[in-house]
Amino acid sequence: MTTVSVPAGWPATEEEARAVQDELRARVVLDEPGPPPGTGRVTGVDVAYDDERDVVAAAAVVLDAASLDVVAEATAVGRISFPYVPGLLAFREIPTVLAALEALPCPPGLVVCDGYGLAHPRRFGLASHLGVLTGLPTIGVAKNPFAFAYDDPDARRGSASPLLDGGDEVGRALRTREGVKPVFVSVGHRVTLDAACAHTLALTPRFRLPETTRRADALCRQALQEATIRH
Repeated sequence: MTTVSVPAGWPATEEEARAVQDELRARVVLDEPGPPPGTGRVTGVDVAYDDERDVVAAAAVVLDAASLDVVAEATAVGRISFPYVPGLLAFREIPTVLAALEALPCPPGLVVCDGYGLAHPRRFGLASHLGVLTGLPTIGVAKNPFAFAYDDPDARRGSASPLLDGGDEVGRALRTREGVKPVFVSVGHRVTLDAACAHTLALTPRFRLPETTRRADALCRQALQEATIRH
């Protein structure tokens, strides 16, 4: 497990964080297809917090995209690096997530975030932020639609409907299990929305949430428990 300090010069106010978002958002790449679904490696990242102890734990779990077997995993813990502000959650998570990714013994391939990419009020959620900083292809698969409108997709697995911000499609509501609430998929960086949805379906053979998210969620919770016991 890697221990992380808050980086020097990290934004300390909402204004500073929004300025960073504005600067980095211009670097998001939307015209690359990304890796073919079901090939190579795919990595899930997730975080868990203990706000009382000011601790955040991140996990990165690499899966073989074809078999969904675990190839590698890494964790990192650190201080929470930013207060809770809706729309700026990436600034609480990025330092430890980056440390977990950097601790992996192999390239991560596509990175799947438990959260948002373009489906974000400022079009720059965690998946986009992480993608720009690392150069990796990234997607966001969220449990809820934030503040965006959508029509309920058909009940069958694979059905989708646009996630809309006004007239703009910022993501899709995607049914990963028949008759079960959809997940909300958006592009992070260097992947198309069609490919992001295809990857999500490839990663959900049995459950609503991607295997990447399920495994990273369990690992970061374990890492947080171990870290807080030591505290």
